[in-house]
Amino acid sequence: MKRAVVILIALALGACLLSAQAPAGNPLVAENKQAYAAIKTNLTRMAEKMPPENYDFKPVPEIRSFGETIAHISDSQMSACSTVRGQRKAGDAASKKTKADLVAALSASFAECDAAWDAITDANAAEIPQGGRRSRLGSLIANTTHENEEYGYMAVYMRLKGIVPPSSDRGAMPGGRGAMPGR
Repeated sequence: MKRAVVILIALALGACLLSAQAPAGNPLVAENKQAYAAIKTNLTRMAEKMPPENYDFKPVPEIRSFGETIAHISDSQMSACSTVRGQRKAGDAASKKTKADLVAALSASFAECDAAWDAITDANAAEIPQGGRRSRLGSLIANTTHENEEYGYMAVYMRLKGIVPPSSDRGAMPGGRGAMPGR
């Protein structure tokens, strides 16, 4: 009997600890938003860290330049995130050429994605917005996946120029690591 009481107390304590760590309100959305927040930080820092003269850099002629990749990310996520909000917008970053203009376009696209993440709840996550092909949450996850893929490509561009990418820059973030969830 005494052993059963100890086990029940231990289980109750464990459940309390686990529930204290779970995101409140919209745990499904909150968990996925953490990955978005990490790549947003890394891409923003990457765009700022790359010197303006390297925005035209292409490791090989057949692929986009660093700046063209920033433009691609900006336009892609402007479209995806505005669709999640039910008002598809086309980005204009592809027409931008300077670092300042491309960083501004990236920032604007992140503002649109922030609004999309703020508008989604666990209750409406499975809805397919007007003009969309995926659920709201599915679209935002796909966008985050795309951003991570592009970040991986651009990390190579930075390494080829002798620049440490933000997620590997141990001195740039509190705790000595870049913005990587779970690291």
